[in-house]
Amino acid sequence: MEMVDVAPYALTERRIARLTLLLGAIASAGACLLFSIRVGAGVLIGALLAWINFRWLKSALDTVTRAATAQAEASRARVPLGSVFGLIGRYLLLAVSVYVIFIFLGIPILSMLVGLCALGVATIGASLYEVFQSWE
Repeated sequence: MEMVDVAPYALTERRIARLTLLLGAIASAGACLLFSIRVGAGVLIGALLAWINFRWLKSALDTVTRAATAQAEASRARVPLGSVFGLIGRYLLLAVSVYVIFIFLGIPILSMLVGLCALGVATIGASLYEVFQSWE
């Protein structure tokens, strides 16, 4: 079996993680100035939850990949139960976190959802960066 160089992918994953936090912080500052501190806090909380979600997804997928690679010759690969929980449980974590923050702190849900979008914007930005780097 041929080994794939994963270093460029790891670099892109780090870039996405950093961009998520950076874009969340910038959007949070803008929301504080344009709307209110609660809205800005919601955007920042959403971006932090998106970052945690991304890290948890990366960890779970790395474990699944290692397990599948180690069992490449087996007819059925066994996936560690912790990885399955990591892939599914992150949605539960997000839902419970947003609910608790909304109920107890009164942070607007919409602002947290906007903050969660920081991961998507960061992924698009990192992907565009990779495309433009390949042209050079």
